[in-house]
Amino acid sequence: QVQLVESGGGLVQTGGLLKLSCAVSGGTFSIYAMGWFRQTPGKDREFVAVISENGRSSYYADSVKGRFTISRDNAKNAIYLQMNSLKPEDTAVYYCAAGQWGPTTWYSGSYRYMDSGEYDYWGQGTQVTVSS
Repeated sequence: QVQLVESGGGLVQTGGLLKLSCAVSGGTFSIYAMGWFRQTPGKDREFVAVISENGRSSYYADSVKGRFTISRDNAKNAIYLQMNSLKPEDTAVYYCAAGQWGPTTWYSGSYRYMDSGEYDYWGQGTQVTVSS
């Protein structure tokens, strides 16, 4: 069974930065596209960023583009989310997720990576709080 464990969340002031990590175990890491989502109380889980199986493709929500960077290290079975210029509206529980879709996803024009239902495995989440 694939397990995902997030870390790195915390409390930061507006304009600050944080780096989230997600450690993956129990599967062949390199076959999974990896995504970050976030959720606030009473709202649906929101897509933040995704990175392809080989790390060559990545996509971001408009709300974080230019501020957040997703990366992966297939040798360490881990992904990361570098979050800069944080805003109070970035406050949420952040989740990493793994989806097994295959390479055609990245040139087919599909937006499946934005749909939380397309992912197969999820972490437990880590809280990020940005104070104003």
